[in-house]
Amino acid sequence: MRIKTDFLIIGSGIAGLSFALKAAEKGTVMLITKSNQDESNTKYAQGGIAAVWHSKDSIEQHVADTINAGAGLCDEKIVRMVVTEGTDRVKELIELGTRFDKNPNGEYDLAKEGGHSENRILHYKDVTGYEIEHALLKQIAAHKNIQVYDHYYSIDIITQHHLGEVVTSQTQGITCFGAYALNTKNGVIDTVLAKITVMATGGAGHVYATTTNPVIATGDGIAMVYRAKGHVKDMEFVQFHPTSLYNPGENPSFLITEAIRGFGGVLKTLDGREFMHKYDSRGSLAPRDIVARAIDNEMKTRGDDYVLLDCRHLDRKGFIEHFPNIYNKCMGLGIDPFVKMIPVIPAQHYLCGGIIVNEYAQSTIDNLYAIGECACTGLHGANRLASNSLLEAVVFAHRAYEHAISVLPEKKIKENIPDWNAEGTEQTEEMILITQSQKEVQQIMSNYVGIVRSELRLKRAFDRLEILFNENERLYDEKVITRKLCELRNLICIGYLVIKHAMRRKESVGLHYMVNYKKKI
Repeated sequence: MRIKTDFLIIGSGIAGLSFALKAAEKGTVMLITKSNQDESNTKYAQGGIAAVWHSKDSIEQHVADTINAGAGLCDEKIVRMVVTEGTDRVKELIELGTRFDKNPNGEYDLAKEGGHSENRILHYKDVTGYEIEHALLKQIAAHKNIQVYDHYYSIDIITQHHLGEVVTSQTQGITCFGAYALNTKNGVIDTVLAKITVMATGGAGHVYATTTNPVIATGDGIAMVYRAKGHVKDMEFVQFHPTSLYNPGENPSFLITEAIRGFGGVLKTLDGREFMHKYDSRGSLAPRDIVARAIDNEMKTRGDDYVLLDCRHLDRKGFIEHFPNIYNKCMGLGIDPFVKMIPVIPAQHYLCGGIIVNEYAQSTIDNLYAIGECACTGLHGANRLASNSLLEAVVFAHRAYEHAISVLPEKKIKENIPDWNAEGTEQTEEMILITQSQKEVQQIMSNYVGIVRSELRLKRAFDRLEILFNENERLYDEKVITRKLCELRNLICIGYLVIKHAMRRKESVGLHYMVNYKKKI
């Protein structure tokens, strides 16, 4: 089937949904998502969205906190832009029906998280992402110009390459004409032609064995753009959330929000001793990269499998009101947070690098925008400040919309695109080849390219991954396309990019910590 639309949006998180609602006022929108429309990283965001909201806070403070957390590698122009415009974008979310918690005085209950110098996190209990997504999806469902195609998996974006032209990373004027999308319900690959394509595919958590991301987070957008010779950046900066619930066998890992430490929770070793003061004067409220490395170091030097988050001294009523989802999860596992300390362990959580974009979310490929976690905007630098990601998503969704509608009148659908050719391929009869390879990728990345790295580990990871790449490319060429096969292909690509970028950066900075580079943890 051939489908034509003004705007093609790939991904249904906060970034894609925000863009869709605005673009639908100017043209037809096709939003495709590989699972249910409500399944995204946004849905699992617990903490909240950071914004300058009261007189005690300031743009300058938020900018300084962001740059400090990013180890000085943030683009200050972008940081200032996002922080300055962010408050209005949050107000738009409220106007669209998003609820945020208020205190007894009727004012927004602003939380504080690691790396923030002020209380500026708007939240809805500990399910903020779900609340935002719910409000946006309600608006999406009511809009006549938006068609949502769920269980549609994007295989590749369409460029001149599919017309027989040679395209390299040095080619000028690479142009996106849409995407090939697999309908996973019937196995048919459709040709989707669009004037404007927006990549909003989220992160790549499942390149690691332990992640807080949903299973759909396989780096599809970044891999598609890289294969199309678009440019990517900062892939070495992989953020591990310091505190996922230690519950062996659970996948994805259950997130224990940083807001609990902002509420007064304290990290301790298994013998009940505080340890964060040894690593940073801010203690348990230090930025995530510092806390994650500290926990990793304590576990390795002590030989422990996890550390503990002590909430026993906190106000029970307030804790349950603020974190009902976490409280119920812990109680379901027999952990009363006011009797026992919560076992926690770092888990992959966010990718700071991705598709290079400018201040209007334009990628290096014409007609292609990238927003949300799959994009590298310059906001995060070497480490993302807590609760800045949802803010980044809505700011860049708005800016992408403004630019896209300004150029839409001059865009035309490319008609002479060939349909997908599956001639000569056969059904995959041994899924074990795919599932085992995925496990190998995840183990390689977790063991060699995790919180702490070395040149030897990176080299070994690169060599192992190259073998898997060659094996999978043969499968891809010979077998009928499936979502699992494509996801494995993308995970291998993401792993390669993380390793490649990590090997280039010799010094330790932010989330990239080399054991053979002598620097304070």
